[in-house]
Amino acid sequence: MLNKMIETLKRIFIKGGVITPNELKQIIQLAKALNLDSISFGSRQDILLPVKENQEHLLKTYFPEYKQDIEENHKFQNIVSSYVSADAFAQTPWISSTTYLYLHEEFKHNPTLKINLVDPQQNLVPIYSGNLNFIASKNEDYWYLNLNLPGWNKDINYPVLVYTWNISKIAKVIEDEYLNFDNIQDLYNLVNEKVDTNNKVIKEPLNIPYKQFPYYEGMNKMGISQYWLGLYWRNNKYDIGFLEEFCNFCMDYKISKICITPWKSIIVKGIEKKYKFMLEKFLGQRGINVRHSSLELNWHLPVDNTTALKLKRFIVKSFDQNDISTYGLTIGYHERSEHPQYFTSMIIERNPSPKIANEFETIDSFNVLYCKNFDPNTRKYIPYAQNVESVELPGLLMKLSQLYFDQLDNSKENLVKPDNTDTHVTEVQVQQCDHCMTVYDETIGDPEANILPGTPFNQLPDSYTCSLCGAPKKEFSTVVL
Repeated sequence: MLNKMIETLKRIFIKGGVITPNELKQIIQLAKALNLDSISFGSRQDILLPVKENQEHLLKTYFPEYKQDIEENHKFQNIVSSYVSADAFAQTPWISSTTYLYLHEEFKHNPTLKINLVDPQQNLVPIYSGNLNFIASKNEDYWYLNLNLPGWNKDINYPVLVYTWNISKIAKVIEDEYLNFDNIQDLYNLVNEKVDTNNKVIKEPLNIPYKQFPYYEGMNKMGISQYWLGLYWRNNKYDIGFLEEFCNFCMDYKISKICITPWKSIIVKGIEKKYKFMLEKFLGQRGINVRHSSLELNWHLPVDNTTALKLKRFIVKSFDQNDISTYGLTIGYHERSEHPQYFTSMIIERNPSPKIANEFETIDSFNVLYCKNFDPNTRKYIPYAQNVESVELPGLLMKLSQLYFDQLDNSKENLVKPDNTDTHVTEVQVQQCDHCMTVYDETIGDPEANILPGTPFNQLPDSYTCSLCGAPKKEFSTVVL
């Protein structure tokens, strides 16, 4: 009997998840040479390809310019950035898309540490999932630095704000030297000896505002005359035939960048209004679904894990049958480990099989945890249930999601505070998009669509669409706030 050919998952590093359509086409050509019909994305905005032993030579033949960026032993790491969020989601005013692109280019080496370059005003890209987390401050061109270094007992904050154009140099020194230290002050002193820094004193501690997880799929407005498009595949296997055609479309219609998100999806920004219809037609002709429920989108699963994908489908089906909302929440699945790094609101941990079981078949057991205030940026996970079977998970997660919405109602940030003259809070009836939960309030109207304040929803034209995701008027529902 022939031995099964050993297959390894190769990672192609895409700094900050930003790639041009032409570069992606080159990767697609490599995938074709490897006899693949799909590619996958990783949680650090990289591209993943399964490669067999007898195909190793093809990496250099078909993809020589990326030979330093293809890796499988996890010695090196891809740089994560929130470039994908710039101009599409909330952002710190001084940061532009160009800022991230320049920063990516400043890194002339492949880091061995996980480096995040993130804006705290957005919440699509995890903030604390790296070893070196550079987090934009309110001061132009200055960043907080949070360190979660391997071998150190706990994460710790750098004592000063770091200048934008010192980031790559400081990251390199820390990477080379951190194992020789056990405290931040000595490491900080060494960095200042080796790098001509332009630090700034921290006058106020970092405060990351809580924001609900966004809806990141479909066609959405971006500024006044542009759109962004999010594409998502349930199984994280993106058909290379479609992707190749999509790259050609992007080049034909002046879309210069494709972004990979940490949620294993892709986003393209800067779609001109005049090309929006052509892109919608392109997707429609190929039967591409861009209206997945948030029940589908808010999951973070390990790559190529059939157990995790099967469990997700089972839970999502249960949520759907019970008409449950998880909007704003994120759910992760992980094999339990000694030093886990999570970045979702709720976590399903799969427990390892008991060693005593040996060859006997055992039933999988799971733990359920959730973040303090359901905010992943707190990094404090609270056990909710332990050693439960898979059949129990949907009910537990439903109860947790209800707890999330209950605490939203009772939190100080979400309470409607009446003024001193009237203690009665009036309920307001508004229309809400069924897909992204955007509210149409007739007292405000919709300035971007030239809808004047005071215009009732029933008087809007039939052609009216959601200001955020573009859903048609008929897909709004009446809700009471």
